[in-house]
Amino acid sequence: MSRVIVIGAGASGMMAAIAAKKNGNDVTLLEKNEKLGKKLFITGKGRCNLTNASDINSHMNNLMSNPKFMYSAFNAFDSDDIIALIEESGVKTKVERGNRVFPKSDKSSDVIKALKTQLDSLGVNIVLNYEVKSITKDEEFKINDGEYTCDSLIVATGGLSYKSTGSTGDGYKFAKQFGHETTKTYPSLVPFNIKEDYCKELQGLSLKNVKLSLLKDADWNSEHYSGLIESGIYQIVYEELGEMIFTHFGVSGPLVLSASSFVADKMEDGYKISIDLKPALDDATLDKRILRDFEKYKNKNFNNSLNDLLPKKLIPIIIRLSGIDEYKKVNEITKEERQRLVTLIKNLEFNIDSLRGYDEAIITKGGINVKEINPKTMESKLVPGLYFVGEVLDLDSLTGGYNLQLAWSTGYVAGSSIY
Repeated sequence: MSRVIVIGAGASGMMAAIAAKKNGNDVTLLEKNEKLGKKLFITGKGRCNLTNASDINSHMNNLMSNPKFMYSAFNAFDSDDIIALIEESGVKTKVERGNRVFPKSDKSSDVIKALKTQLDSLGVNIVLNYEVKSITKDEEFKINDGEYTCDSLIVATGGLSYKSTGSTGDGYKFAKQFGHETTKTYPSLVPFNIKEDYCKELQGLSLKNVKLSLLKDADWNSEHYSGLIESGIYQIVYEELGEMIFTHFGVSGPLVLSASSFVADKMEDGYKISIDLKPALDDATLDKRILRDFEKYKNKNFNNSLNDLLPKKLIPIIIRLSGIDEYKKVNEITKEERQRLVTLIKNLEFNIDSLRGYDEAIITKGGINVKEINPKTMESKLVPGLYFVGEVLDLDSLTGGYNLQLAWSTGYVAGSSIY
């Protein structure tokens, strides 16, 4: 039996403590906040998208950094395992669109209660409002000059996103202290600031069932070159159907957050987004649809002819960008002008200025270099008995429950490898 201390009572830390205690260890969980799972409480807009019910291949494919590193951990503890653990604590779950798993109650607090039930029933010593300021090691690890000591130490302090929840980069400091390298960090799963001023006019507009394409300036000689986009030569970096929303600064929503994972560390390369407002219609079908509307409103001005086709807030912007006189009679609009309208509706472009900051980022991209971590145990290859789990590592996934599965899986293999 080992004396184990886990620093950080987020998803990965609580899971690590549960797994370590199930192995018969003496486990203490230290948390700087006044309660457990503070960041977990706000995930999924307070509903807690606790995992994704897809197979391991899907989880691997949605990993943005170092996917091979997670192969053993996903095999040791997958989405079925976390669902079973939560449900055996009395919290029923449900699967929604995209295989996203939520508590049936839609309350993240129920997931935290389930984990607290596990910790309490196992007898994990939980210490709240306790900040770890220093760690030293000789024969054992000493926390804050020996206030706590242990044989094995698990660092589960998170990254830099949502600092109000306690993620202030402490784990990077501890890792560097013990000789570990950290890769550069960036906010990820985060909204975009947009260059175009007219984006502000769309504030509050939510779009559903649109296709967002993330485009990057492409080199003719690039091996990743994927083809010609009408407005120039661009590499399609990311493309997906779903939802997004316009804000006072730019764009946000599920499509945008996922797209941000592809640009977090490459913003200097130059990116734009293209929105297909009618992805279910090809150009010819959309043209026929517009002709039907024009026939219906043939005696109207152009600015009064698009209400059946587009959200009201978007119409003035589309008219302006189309170059068609807003007071032109619909029956006077030429085929060429109509084609411009079709192209615009299928390819509404915005230039990305920058990413929003860590305070709005769901996760941190980058972290402790996983080459220095044993993927089967999460133990440091440099310091025996030292483990790192969750967001503090250089691991990140797309939205949809995939990031929390990283936390559960890494926490589980760390805790379960200690005897």
